Amino acid sequence: MKRLLLLLALAWMAPAQALTADEAKAIALGESDARIEALNKAIATADDRTAAFLQALADDVVKVAGDKVFIVRDGKGADPVTGAAVDVPADAEDVVSNNRMRSELDGALAALQLFSPDAALRRRAVQSLQKEPDEARLPLIEKAYAAEKDAGIRDQLGLVRAAVLLGSSDKGKRLEAARLLGGSRNPATKPLLVERLREEPEAEVKAALAASLRQVDAALAWGDRLGALFSGVSLGSILLLVALGLAITYGLMGVINMAHGELMMIGAYATYVVQGVFRSWLPGHFDWYLVAAVPVSFAASAAVGAILERGVIRFLYGRPLETLLATWGISLMLMQLVRSVFGAQNVGVENPSWMSGGVVLLGNLQLPWNRIVIVGFAFAVLAGMAFLIARTRLGLFVRGVTQNRPIASCMGVNTARIDTYAFALGSGIAGLAGCALSQIGNVGPDLGQAYIVDSFMVVVLGGVGQLAGTVYAALGLGILNKFIEGWAGAVLAKIAVLVLIVVFIQKRPQGLFAVRGRSAEA
Repeated sequence: MKRLLLLLALAWMAPAQALTADEAKAIALGESDARIEALNKAIATADDRTAAFLQALADDVVKVAGDKVFIVRDGKGADPVTGAAVDVPADAEDVVSNNRMRSELDGALAALQLFSPDAALRRRAVQSLQKEPDEARLPLIEKAYAAEKDAGIRDQLGLVRAAVLLGSSDKGKRLEAARLLGGSRNPATKPLLVERLREEPEAEVKAALAASLRQVDAALAWGDRLGALFSGVSLGSILLLVALGLAITYGLMGVINMAHGELMMIGAYATYVVQGVFRSWLPGHFDWYLVAAVPVSFAASAAVGAILERGVIRFLYGRPLETLLATWGISLMLMQLVRSVFGAQNVGVENPSWMSGGVVLLGNLQLPWNRIVIVGFAFAVLAGMAFLIARTRLGLFVRGVTQNRPIASCMGVNTARIDTYAFALGSGIAGLAGCALSQIGNVGPDLGQAYIVDSFMVVVLGGVGQLAGTVYAALGLGILNKFIEGWAGAVLAKIAVLVLIVVFIQKRPQGLFAVRGRSAEA
C-alpha cells in the first residue's frame, strides 16, 4: 500500500529526471556519507523509479553484483532504472544499510510523500519532516510548498521550511526563519530553537530566536494547562461514574457498601465477556461490542446487587458497622470468585476502532477519543439517573422511602421491594462505571479497590444524598488532583487532596450541599 501511494505521489508531481544507473549505484554502494549525498541529489529530481528504488532499499530487497544493482522481490529480479525483469547472479550480495542510512531513507520517503494526492498522507509526511529538518531536502520542500493547496498543510510546510533555513549560511534567511518559527505550536520546535540559539553568532538573529522561543514556550504552556484541565475533567468524570452508584446506596439509603468496587469489577468483566462473544461469534461487528456491553454490564452488576440486598443487607439496615463488615467480607468473596473463574492475571479489553486515536488541538495537546467518550457517557448516565430519581414513579418511591420510611409504608409503598430496586440501581450504575474503566486500563480482580476510597470521599464531600454535590465534588477533585499533580507529583497530589478534604469536612461536616427539609431538621 505504501509503495502504491508513493507511485501516485510521484505521478502527481511535475515531470522529473529519471533515475540513472550511476545514481542507483551511488545510493546503494559506498560509505554512508557518499550514499546519503547521492540520495539527497536523487530525491531533488525524483521520479517513480527513484521512489520504488528507495522503498526497495528500505525493505532490504536490493542486491549488488559487481557494479550492477538489482531489486529482488519474491525471487524475481528487476532493473531499478528500467523496471525490466533481469536475471540475478548467484553471487549477488544484499545491500546493508546502517541505522543512519535507514533514517535518511525514511526521511527521503517522507519527503516524496509531500506530493501525494492524499491530504492525510501529506500531513503525516510534514509531521515526520518536522522532527528532523534537513537542508538537503529544501528544494523538495520548496516545490511542495509552492504546490500545496491545503492551507493547514501549507502553514506546517512553511514551518518545516523555516526550520531548515535556520541552518542557512545567509543571515537574512536565518532571521526570517527565526521569526516564522515563533508561530509554531509543535513541541519539536523548542529544542530546535534552543540549539540554534546556543550556536548563533549574530546578535540580531539571537534576539529573534529568543523572542520566538518565548512565543513557543507560551503556546506550549497553554497546551499543558488545557491538557491538565482535560485530564482533570476526565478523572472527574470517572470519579463521577464510580460515585453515582454510591450516591444511591450510601447517600440515599445510608448503606456503607464496601463491595461497591467489586460491583464495578463485575461490570468490567461483563464487558470482557461480551468482547469475547463478539470476537468469536460476530467478528464482523466487533466495533459494536461496547454498545452491547453497556446494558449487559448494568444488568450483571444490578443482579448481583439485588441478590446482595435481599440476602444480606436487608437484615442490617440501621446497623452501619455490621453492614460495613459484611460487605467487606462479600467484596473479598467476589474477588476470589473472579480469580477462580477468570484467573488472577489482568485481562485486556480492546477499544473499538471508533474510540482509537484522538483530536489534536495543539502541537502538544491531543484529546484521546476513549476519554472524550467516557466524559460524555458519564454525563449521559448522570442525566438518566437524575431523570429517574426526580421524574419517575420509582424515583418518587425511592425518595419517599429514604426520607420517611414509616409514612411511605402507610401510604401503601412496598418498602422492601423499593430497597431492592434502589440498591440494584446503584449497583447497576457501578457496573456502568466498570464498563467505562475497562476502556482506559486493564481489567483485574483488584480493579475496584483503586476507586472505592475516592468514591466515598466524593459522596461525603458533595453532601450525603445530593446528586448535584456529587457532580461538583467529582469534577472538582479530578481537576484539583491533576493540577497539583503537575506541580508536585502524583503521590503528593493525593496527599494534598486528602488533607484538603479532611480540613473542609472539619469546617463543613454536611459537605458542599446540605440536606434540606423537615427530615434534616428533625
